[in-house]
Amino acid sequence: MTTVDVALPATDRYRAATVLDVIRSEWTKLRTVPSTLWTVLVVTGLGVGFGALISRVSAQAYANNTGDVRRQWDPTSISTAGGSLAQLAIGVLGALVITSEYSTGEIRGSLCAVPRRGRLLLAKMTVIAALAFVVGEVTMFAAFFSGQALIAGYAPTASLGDAGVLRALIGAGLYVALIAALGVAFGTLLRSTAAAITVLIAMIYVLPGLAALLPASLSQNIEKFWPTQAGQQVTAVMQPAHTLGPWQGLAEMAAFVAVAMAVAFVRLVRDDA
Repeated sequence: MTTVDVALPATDRYRAATVLDVIRSEWTKLRTVPSTLWTVLVVTGLGVGFGALISRVSAQAYANNTGDVRRQWDPTSISTAGGSLAQLAIGVLGALVITSEYSTGEIRGSLCAVPRRGRLLLAKMTVIAALAFVVGEVTMFAAFFSGQALIAGYAPTASLGDAGVLRALIGAGLYVALIAALGVAFGTLLRSTAAAITVLIAMIYVLPGLAALLPASLSQNIEKFWPTQAGQQVTAVMQPAHTLGPWQGLAEMAAFVAVAMAVAFVRLVRDDA
């Protein structure tokens, strides 16, 4: 029997997936699962709705108060207060990007398709961080404008041209993008949605709250350098004296996320799926 060699066209030959290929694949996964849409709705609803509620209540309190409420008045932070709750939903979505694959066993197929595990992790982080940034920006700008409309007539309002306002709104999107990436890191490390959510809640809310109960000298130092607390400074127009500057704080949080992602990468490479 004669063997016939058939030369395949270049387009039919095997080609290893590039980073862009993997990013496109991960984006397809993310946008086609119901949890993504629900998370976006929750983030927007909490960010705008809770911000509107706080804006109206705070504005009325300002009108009836002549003390600390007026001295510490920050209409930008008040109108975007819903972001403090919405950030958890973004972090949970970041964790689900990887933990959902471990729970269903799909991770084995993903790793077969993309043997370079670091490339897969980078793609997941890039996609969720980009989505979080866009959703965060849309939500915070919507919350800002609606909040200022509700504050008007009761208390001083802010505008985009005021010092620090535009930086705070853009910084809010960068902050939630880092929270999303942190969710991916915790999800990769713990491989459990419940465990990743627990760690996120502890890091964002519980531990900073417990630190606030400590003596002022100690609690202020913790608040200054705790990653999520430091990162949130970029979202505020007024900075307390004992905190890092807005971009310093965001840089510290970014460094923490980078370390967490590096540790997650080591576990992804070393341990079997």
